[in-house]
Amino acid sequence: MRRKDREQSTEFALKTAQECEFAVISMIDTDGRPYGVPVSTVLDGEALYFHTAKEGRKIDCLHHSPAVHIVCVGAVQRAADEFTTGYECAMIEGICTEVTDEAEKIRALQLLCKKYTPQNMDNFDRAIQASLHRTGVYKIAVLSVTGKAKVLKS
Repeated sequence: MRRKDREQSTEFALKTAQECEFAVISMIDTDGRPYGVPVSTVLDGEALYFHTAKEGRKIDCLHHSPAVHIVCVGAVQRAADEFTTGYECAMIEGICTEVTDEAEKIRALQLLCKKYTPQNMDNFDRAIQASLHRTGVYKIAVLSVTGKAKVLKS
């Protein structure tokens, strides 16, 4: 990392990954071109989960090459009187695979729903029953994680 003064611990990076509103996953498509797309994620131990449709360009990319890079950004601050921005981020490299075990898939979806819509968990079982068969869940096994932050002066 070039800016060692902004480097953060692995624990900081994992906390940022857990708390971010969304992340951008980057992949390589079947023609060797880069492709990035925002996803809603949840961290569970050393695995990062996201849900998706079962087909499309993202799925084609993941089947072509499971190696991914994901960036999670949080705590963005806009400076009022400087040309700079405060932020914290986690950068994760990993291997992404489809979750096919139904129990793991439901657990990942439950964690995602608790993170993004905790007020609606009373409807979780009904939603799973209606849409589990058409919902894809993917798991990123974390190979490396780095964290970085810039805090603006008050």
